[in-house]
Amino acid sequence: MAGYFGTEQQIKLQQRAEERYGWTMKTPGACCNVRTLGTDDPDALGLDTIFEVLAEDGVFGFRLLEKARQPDLENALTENGYRLDTWDVFVGDTNAIRDATRPTLSTALPGGIRAFSELDGAEGPLTRSFQEFMAAAGIAPFSGSFLNGDHGAVVSVGLMDDAGCLAACAHAYLPHNHHSPYHNYAWGGLVAVAPEHRGKGLGTYVNALMADAALTRLSATHVYELVAATNTTSRRMVEGCGLSLSQELYSALATRGAERFTR
Repeated sequence: MAGYFGTEQQIKLQQRAEERYGWTMKTPGACCNVRTLGTDDPDALGLDTIFEVLAEDGVFGFRLLEKARQPDLENALTENGYRLDTWDVFVGDTNAIRDATRPTLSTALPGGIRAFSELDGAEGPLTRSFQEFMAAAGIAPFSGSFLNGDHGAVVSVGLMDDAGCLAACAHAYLPHNHHSPYHNYAWGGLVAVAPEHRGKGLGTYVNALMADAALTRLSATHVYELVAATNTTSRRMVEGCGLSLSQELYSALATRGAERFTR
């Protein structure tokens, strides 16, 4: 079982991403966005393929594209009735992340908070709690299969309070196939903190836990996260973990929907 979770549209797209995972990881220009099909090289994948997916799914993801070429992509999408929602890219290499996260991870967690680093299967109760936790924070969830690494190696980490409830969570995986110059880059995200535990530094801690684990367990050379231009809290958090704003790259989603898809 895949452990699908979310709205009808989100579940449909999760199913599609899983069905096309093999295609994604062997096709030049394709990359795994988990919630949608995607590309990190529109030229290699081809605009015809992108518009075919958009016609069927209504949404399509773009990762680590050159900002200098953004107007060309936006114009092509606008001409076909789609808009492009963008996110800034923050990226750090092994040394920068390890140097920045070491002090955080060497600090004791607040009393009653403990870390965990594995989920319990696509349909497991902890996985479902993880999905519900993300949804409550306004984050479009991943399927249970993706969260548990049934479609490639992943990192799913979290913090639990003494009542057995999630206090914070984060996730990382390797989106890019062997054709991509970014095939050793891990994406990190799905960071959320329970309202009752905010203000304790748990967001920075769980993000640091995830980034460090991505380097160790996924053998990533870099970790990147995608942050909206207006999200100052998240920007400070990722910078505190050794990631810096890229001046050359951006990520985006094309859609006709009224709202940003992942929030």
